[in-house]
Amino acid sequence: MFEAIVLAEFVSMLFYTFVGMLLLWIAYKVIDIVTPCPIIKEIEEDQNTSLAVLIGSVFLSMSIIIAAVILS
Repeated sequence: MFEAIVLAEFVSMLFYTFVGMLLLWIAYKVIDIVTPCPIIKEIEEDQNTSLAVLIGSVFLSMSIIIAAVILS
């Protein structure tokens, strides 16, 4: 009985992990399409720190929202 509960929790954890990662990837692609400049070029080549902080904060906020939805 205990093994079935642990297995079910493990499978649901893997499922929600992939759902969360998929949602973050979709959010990144939407941000990449909406912005007029290529994000990777701006951050890596032009050393645009403010854009890196902005994208990082967007990912952090999206992660918190996705985690709250999954846990509810």
